[in-house]
Formats: sequence, structure tokens, C-alpha cells
Amino acid sequence: MLDIMEIMKRIPHRYPFLLVDRILEMDVEERRVVGLKNVTINENFFNGHFPGHPIMPGVLIIEGLAQCLGVLVMDGLENKVPYFAALENIKFKLPVRPGDQLIYEAKVDKQRGQIVKASGVAKVDGKIVAEASFTFSIADK
Repeated sequence: MLDIMEIMKRIPHRYPFLLVDRILEMDVEERRVVGLKNVTINENFFNGHFPGHPIMPGVLIIEGLAQCLGVLVMDGLENKVPYFAALENIKFKLPVRPGDQLIYEAKVDKQRGQIVKASGVAKVDGKIVAEASFTFSIADK
């Protein structure tokens, strides 16, 4: 398990754009990671998305999933940064609301040099709320 301080050592994201609170599982050999995000009404995006009907923007759910992948693949690469190259097969299935606990499950499917292909799902209460496939490149800062 990694806490928020360990997460911040591995990825460059910071408040208000750090969207993973804890890493629950990480298997470097299997190239798999499970992360957690506690969604609270205090999130900045709830001010405008949507007043009177707060839901977490889907793109931020996908970003949180990608950040978990970053924690997995960026260990030891302090002078590098991961950039999205492609997003595919994105599906949003259920809304995420204040009080929900997002569980991100992601895995690296393939890596060739600095190009990483990965996939994952985000869940609330065991139900998939979003899923996506990612391609990102690891580049110098």
C-alpha cells in the first residue's frame, strides 16, 4: 500500500488535480495497480458540475485511473513525465457522486521502450462506472 506522500513522489500531479488518495495494491511483476479516491463534496469541480446535482466529470475519473497507472510505471523515473498519446474504448456507465469511493483497477498491457499501452476500470461499490484503454509516452520533463 502507498499513501499520498509516496504517490506524490512518483507522479507530478498536485492539488487540485491529484485524483488518487491511496494505492491499495501494486504488483510490479504483473504490471497491475489498484487505487482509491474518496470523492467528497469539497472537490472544486462540484461547484459547477452540476449545481444542485453534483456528479464527478467523467474525464476526471479517467484521469484518476491514468494517475494510478503513472504511479505503477513512473517509479524511479523522477526526471520523466507521462503524457497521454491516445485514449480509446472509453465508456461511462454510472455517475459518481459526493460520498462515493472510487476504486481504480488498471494494468499495463504492453510496453515498448517509452510507449505504454494499458487498460482499466473505475468502480463504485463493485459496479463499473467507467473504463478505458490508454496509450501514453514517458518523456523528459
